[in-house]
Amino acid sequence: MIKMIAIDLDGTLLSNQKEISPANKRALQAAKDQGVKIVICTGRPLRAIRPYLTELDLKNPGDYAITFNGGLVQQNDTGAVIEKAALTFAQVQELITVAEALALPLDVVSDEIVWSLPTAEGRQSIYGQLNPLLDVRDTTVAQLDPEALYNKAVVAYEQTYLDQQLAKVSPAVRSEFEVIKTRDVLLEFMPKGITKAYGIDLLAKKLGITAAEVMAIGDEENDLPMIAYAGIGVAMANAVPLVKAAADVLTESNEADGVAQVIEKYVLEG
Repeated sequence: MIKMIAIDLDGTLLSNQKEISPANKRALQAAKDQGVKIVICTGRPLRAIRPYLTELDLKNPGDYAITFNGGLVQQNDTGAVIEKAALTFAQVQELITVAEALALPLDVVSDEIVWSLPTAEGRQSIYGQLNPLLDVRDTTVAQLDPEALYNKAVVAYEQTYLDQQLAKVSPAVRSEFEVIKTRDVLLEFMPKGITKAYGIDLLAKKLGITAAEVMAIGDEENDLPMIAYAGIGVAMANAVPLVKAAADVLTESNEADGVAQVIEKYVLEG
């Protein structure tokens, strides 16, 4: 029996217009009415998902979200952090050096602020364009606060050049960080071992829920760990090949109410 649905946003719950369809909304509400925990599991900070939490009525006591790709487990009503993992300032400095060597723009996310760094002359980050809800501020390397909490670092840039430079990321960097494509134009660096599955497992144990009682739904590479972890791992029809290969179930695309269809079949009916 499914007791928790961990669900990605972009390319999964959201349409290409960043909207939640009426069918998806109805299915999630019906599952919630049956006592199923609905947990948004995303690479975004809480600030960038609040309108969706409000729309889905997920801002009540006992509602949780997993943000920063598993780096934070938070209460939706208060924002209180249940568990957190972050980059050290030394790791941030290391990633700045990596970005400069690869001529890639780098943004570092500190709680709800995105600090945009000039690591690639002539190449501007598009991170703010990808999500207008983000609070993006230009800064310099020298102005970064060594005492701040840095949740993750991201490179947001045109896909062809990004993929070309991604191939040059060294094995040493990959061994120290989770290096994940979360969208075709978005590359993210997280502390090693911090994934969506890590965050889900922490929350599930807190709530007394086993992995077998979790359904995880996603489409991108950063969803792979949670899909492998869950009792029912679901890939969208628009998912990348790696995610489809790992999934137990393939549903319709984010443009065809795939979330609603899989919830109706495996949670509401079964």
